[in-house]
Amino acid sequence: MNKKIIACGVILASAFMANPIFAQEQAAEKSNNLSIYRATATKVNDLVHTKLDVSFDYAKRYLYGKEWVTLKPHFYPTDSLTLDAQGMDIKAVSLVGAKGNTPLKYVYNDNKLYITLNKKYTNAEKYTVYIAYTAKPDELKVKGSAAITDAKGLYFINPDGTDKNKPTQIWTQGETESSSAWFPTIDKPDQKTTEEISMTVKSKYTTLSNGKLVSQKTNADGTRTDTWKMDLPHSPYLFMMAIGEFKVTKDTYKGKEVNYYLEPKYAPYVKQIFGKTPDMIRFYSNILGVDYPWNKYAQVVVRDYVSGAMENTTATLHGEQIQKTDRELLDGNEEGTIAHELFHQWFGDYVTAESWSNLTMNESFATFGEIIWHGHDAGQDAEDKSRYEKLQSYLGSTKKGESPVLARFYYNDKEDMFDNVSYAKGSIILYALKNQMGDAAFYKSLNRYLTTNAFKNGETHQLRLAMEDVTGKDWNPYFNQWYYNGGHPILSIDYGYENGKATIKVKQTQDSSVQTFTLPVKIDIYAGGKKIRKEILINSREQNFSFEVSAKPDLIDFDADKILVGETNDNKTAENYYFQYKNAPSYANRIEALQFIMQSKASSGQQILLEGLKDKSGDLRALSIDGLNLEDAQIKAAALPVLLQLAKSDKDTEVRSAAILKLAETGDQAYKSLMLESLKDRSYKVLAAGIGGLAKLAPQESLAALSGLDADTKEHIAPSIASLYISDPKDEHQVFYENIMLNGDRNKIFGVIGQYFQYLRANTNPAVTEKGINNISSAIERLKLQAYLNKQLASAYAATAQGKAKQAAAATGDAKANLNKQAELFKKGAADLEKE
Repeated sequence: MNKKIIACGVILASAFMANPIFAQEQAAEKSNNLSIYRATATKVNDLVHTKLDVSFDYAKRYLYGKEWVTLKPHFYPTDSLTLDAQGMDIKAVSLVGAKGNTPLKYVYNDNKLYITLNKKYTNAEKYTVYIAYTAKPDELKVKGSAAITDAKGLYFINPDGTDKNKPTQIWTQGETESSSAWFPTIDKPDQKTTEEISMTVKSKYTTLSNGKLVSQKTNADGTRTDTWKMDLPHSPYLFMMAIGEFKVTKDTYKGKEVNYYLEPKYAPYVKQIFGKTPDMIRFYSNILGVDYPWNKYAQVVVRDYVSGAMENTTATLHGEQIQKTDRELLDGNEEGTIAHELFHQWFGDYVTAESWSNLTMNESFATFGEIIWHGHDAGQDAEDKSRYEKLQSYLGSTKKGESPVLARFYYNDKEDMFDNVSYAKGSIILYALKNQMGDAAFYKSLNRYLTTNAFKNGETHQLRLAMEDVTGKDWNPYFNQWYYNGGHPILSIDYGYENGKATIKVKQTQDSSVQTFTLPVKIDIYAGGKKIRKEILINSREQNFSFEVSAKPDLIDFDADKILVGETNDNKTAENYYFQYKNAPSYANRIEALQFIMQSKASSGQQILLEGLKDKSGDLRALSIDGLNLEDAQIKAAALPVLLQLAKSDKDTEVRSAAILKLAETGDQAYKSLMLESLKDRSYKVLAAGIGGLAKLAPQESLAALSGLDADTKEHIAPSIASLYISDPKDEHQVFYENIMLNGDRNKIFGVIGQYFQYLRANTNPAVTEKGINNISSAIERLKLQAYLNKQLASAYAATAQGKAKQAAAATGDAKANLNKQAELFKKGAADLEKE
């Protein structure tokens, strides 16, 4: 599953910091209560086959279900069965027999259905239980998490059709253990069952589920019954349904259906959104040596999804952020998410983590799948960029090298497992293992793991055993360090040169509570016009190394392959970094050099930033643009022609946008025509830059240009408009922010909420303040964003209340009264947020 809270620009802190990207997962935090060992669920009975017949009451948000569930005792004989069944009315429970059904005694309590069977069964005997029930997901009291914001399993979207801007849909979300909110089951990942689902829906709706559509029956009442059948076993949390007015586009892979279900509006762009899917299937099948194991692959996009995307077997469900027009796609796509969910069809669905403690066997691999797809599709630099971003995502959620264990058998709640450790850190641990083992051995080991555990469950020990079987090497030390212990190394590195020797002093400075790491490290020494590779082994807190060299090194490139799962702090000079950018050009080395230059602000580094304008990576071209010092006349003269060319014709819209804004910073009215031309661009990102640039060169013209834009464009450049209104905080602009708070999805809310706060702070009308604080609170409640926003907003409100009170003390008359009223409102807003 991709638990991404989609590319959000939360802008909080003093004046809400500028647009940091939200991590793909939750931050890696230490658990407060590690006393409970989270054992894999004990198997008393095994699911064998699950047959469902369901229909829906849109007005009540109910599912009416009939279930025939076939089971057998796992090993020991048993005369009882316990099923998970959340928030249901149980109508009937009986044993299915050749001569009819026999009622069974049962007790339904605390979301568990305890059934007494008619006799004691052995594990050589199967039995089938019939259950009639009503599922009431909207009445279920459940708690979501930061990763999955809701957990009621079954979702009715706009069921009464009152929202004219939103389609009517039904969809399900099973992970972690929410499938039991719409059908009774043993809701644990270590169960596997085949499946048959018959859905009766209004005839205008299209349905999707796991496996193959085996029949469609038209009913006399204007409904249709679709039956989907899954002949291969998979876990209950991977069951799915999606119902709505979707436009289906068909594709193929080796004769198997590869279908895409989109809202009709987005169907013309389906190949631009999903078109690489067959190539992804082919790539993963080839590299793993296991051809795509299921009979079809479908992807459906739904509204109001509670997370990023979900890898239901044969039928991935995506949130609406993935469906974009061709114009929107100019500014980026969700290809990484598509790759992530597809890789799960092997790691997660074909072989499933046997418990949430072993979630790494699902999510670390799917995130790794993203990385290698980028490399296959766009080259090594794209792969290295993806890997670098995963590392930074993980490191950014840690302090002092501390983080939870990857294979984690102690945690507060299973939802805690969906963090930067299971996703980002786990993926780069796998990549480092690939580097040490070699690609051929690594992928052969993955093949061994998959084929040995096909249609069953896996854990980290089985991965290790597969790798040992293939390579003949004991991998226990690696797994003990990276899978069964937490944290990461922080290396303090000092380079020196004396008596013809290059010296390296390495000190592990992570917190003393974090393990001392054993790290094989490759080092490239650039000296005398040559590059020499050396390999060292770090295995203590402090170590010294020295190597004979022909001259003082121009650069010592520590961890040359950039596989270290940790941090490095070294004493490289500015000249080292300049040399590094030009001569050791991995993605990580280039971005590290550029970041150093920007932080140091040394004039000597500006020449490197000029070279960075031609970097092959668009984000590094944009970074170089941001770092340029145009107050330096020589740099300005060299940069302006290049910036103008980038602004007009770079293939990357991020680069064009950065160049436009940089040129606007000059204040030169000659660039006004460029800004006006940018307002006609098809890229929303470039257009937004044009508005922002015009605001710097001709503020009144920017507001006039804004009024001339159509509603669609305004919606897409909302963050830019929101920023403009901060400096023009008129009361009438409240409506713009209010509309987004009332109707926007997570992306839109995060894109403007910081600017909304700043607008409210700049505005002087207490009525606007009160309305705005209420609007923000409503949006937080509607989208369940408390975990992300409450703390930071409360702090910002409190600071603003103090500032307003201070201003009031120096004011008189109506101004004083208004400022005091605003101070009270912000103070109350902070207190209300802190209560939740």
